[in-house]
Amino acid sequence: MNNEIKEVLEEKGEFGNLIKYTVIGYAGGLFLGALLDYLGFKISSIGQWLVRTLSGEGESIFEGIYVIRQRFLDKKWSMAEAYGWGKFLGMTAPWFIDLCSRILNVNVYGVEGFYIPYFYALSDQIGANISGLIFLRRKEQTWLRAINRYIRHPVMITSLLIIIIVPIGLLEARLFGFSPITQVSTSLETIAANLCWLPPLVGLIIEKYKIITK
Repeated sequence: MNNEIKEVLEEKGEFGNLIKYTVIGYAGGLFLGALLDYLGFKISSIGQWLVRTLSGEGESIFEGIYVIRQRFLDKKWSMAEAYGWGKFLGMTAPWFIDLCSRILNVNVYGVEGFYIPYFYALSDQIGANISGLIFLRRKEQTWLRAINRYIRHPVMITSLLIIIIVPIGLLEARLFGFSPITQVSTSLETIAANLCWLPPLVGLIIEKYKIITK
């Protein structure tokens, strides 16, 4: 069995945890959105911040707890853990982007504000992708070998494709008239953009495949 297969087997179950955390974040964002709409805070900026954070980054909070727990347990450093650290550390960027956009009077409900849900949904994914590349660099010792592993790693490539494709979809939705004028629609837009579950799903499929072909 080669080293790459062994590495994936050692990470068995970790990507599954990341998917579980994503579902919890989705549910939390939708519940909070519905509650705020019911209470009359449909376009509250603070409400949108909370709803988008849960819908787009709720999993990052739980992943942060997960990776901290891994360090306390002194577990072997893995790709899944590096991925989780990247998501956790990248989750605060959209808060500042959102705040600055509102200060500059950007219409956050119109076409020009399409990038706001993108960063809420995927800034942690961008962090995860960078963290994964750094993990490979540490493991492979040189950038050339690390990039070679990166382009052959399905989880990292899936992550990169999501980062590139999602903003196009968000822009198209806004161009066709979608506007997050309720907290539930804010949550749904962020959830639609938050495809962070796809890379972990690919990781799970790889784990299962390696076990079958062991």
